[in-house]
Amino acid sequence: MPGGPLRPGSTAPVRTLAPLLGPPVAVPDPERLVHLQFRRFAGCPVCHLHLRSVVRRYEEIQAAGIREVVVFHSPAEELRPHLDGLPFPVVADPDKLLYTAFGVESAPRALLSPRAWGPMARAVLVGTWGLLRGREKPPVLRPQGGRLGLPADFLIGGDGRILAAKYGEHVDDQWTVDELLTLASAAPRPAATA
Repeated sequence: MPGGPLRPGSTAPVRTLAPLLGPPVAVPDPERLVHLQFRRFAGCPVCHLHLRSVVRRYEEIQAAGIREVVVFHSPAEELRPHLDGLPFPVVADPDKLLYTAFGVESAPRALLSPRAWGPMARAVLVGTWGLLRGREKPPVLRPQGGRLGLPADFLIGGDGRILAAKYGEHVDDQWTVDELLTLASAAPRPAATA
């Protein structure tokens, strides 16, 4: 485990990740910035709502030279039913090896922070409506890794340096797409390959 959270300028733990669908993903990517998102469990209503905002603007994110990679602390069999419509690599990390390597935590404040209550209520309402319409899958009753995971976001340069990092204070504390695009616009560009 790192000596605390990773900060801008730190070197990201270099990995080749195996998403549930598609080829292995190199982190860092020598040609693009990588937005590595740590979410909670498969079917988490707040995570699902946030990822839908990313899906809606995915072309804009790609045009900014960003590769999205999303990690959940759920096993593959719990995560697979929730992949429909996600155009980016999704990684199952049930043993939380990546969470540990990147210093991503779990804590009761994930759900107990008053700042989380409004987003949780909205996500449950939207998720329930989606379930009733047959467009959503319910989360498992007892997710592996628990319900107290905190989100985290990392923007990783082509050289493996952390360009920006956010460790969430509660369940809905992650970068918006606008924040991600602003951070990426200020980041050094990976060297073009010939």
